[in-house]
Amino acid sequence: MLSLPTLEFTLQHTDSATKARAGSLKTGHGEILTPVFMPVGTAGTVKGVHQRELKDDIGAQIILGNTYHLYLRPGLDVIQNAGGLHKFNGWDKPMLTDSGGYQIFSLANQRKLKEEGATFKSHIDGSEHFFSPENVMDTQRRIGADIIMAFDECTPYPCEYKYAKESLALTHRWLDRCIKRFGETEPLYGYEQALFPIVQGSVYTDLRIESAEYIASKNSFGNAIGGLSVGEPAEEMYAMTEVVTAILPKDKPRYLMGVGTPMNILESIALGIDMFDCVMPTRNARHGL
Repeated sequence: MLSLPTLEFTLQHTDSATKARAGSLKTGHGEILTPVFMPVGTAGTVKGVHQRELKDDIGAQIILGNTYHLYLRPGLDVIQNAGGLHKFNGWDKPMLTDSGGYQIFSLANQRKLKEEGATFKSHIDGSEHFFSPENVMDTQRRIGADIIMAFDECTPYPCEYKYAKESLALTHRWLDRCIKRFGETEPLYGYEQALFPIVQGSVYTDLRIESAEYIASKNSFGNAIGGLSVGEPAEEMYAMTEVVTAILPKDKPRYLMGVGTPMNILESIALGIDMFDCVMPTRNARHGL
């Protein structure tokens, strides 16, 4: 086993009137003060913005990379030969990668789900690929983000209860496989990586409770909430977030995936969320809105 600096989250203050929190998340690439918004760099860097502008003008503490897109282009060999994503894109602060589950969800007409994993066709050239909990862990080891996500299925909205329940069970089985594989492998670039499980369950309270309890029982470094901000009314998103944050451990960072607008972020901070990401700011900017 490598002897690496330990990731650490410290909860510094909780607001007495709401559930809003301030904290510090320490990684091998520096400290992140929460609550934090994470700009999305889908293919490894944020489009249309230079790294120095991200750091100095915008004050970004952490950015995202997308496993699905990075896997397809530039490819894992290129990234690993560069020494990991930080060396490849020149970003020396923390990074997070998602698992590719959301992109596979968005390719509904080009993918097939089964117990083993997901077969999908590249949006670039139509070539067929396969993601499993095991190879997604291996892929994110090779990419080298400080925080990596478990492989899950993101359900659409609206979603029938039966499908949401079956999907949730599959996501939990996949999580167990992710945790096993993560524990069997080592980081490749000399700093520790944290694995975040993802709470699912669509907009069904009982499923969200079941998933939050299951995810909390895994005692991971941090936890994420997925399957929201996919078309449901904001009130339902807030309601599900409140249900989940009441269950997830208070001493671990909470990440609400894909959220969102300034109002969404402020409302969710008041519900106890620490981390956010959304493509909206950079996408809107480069589309001239």
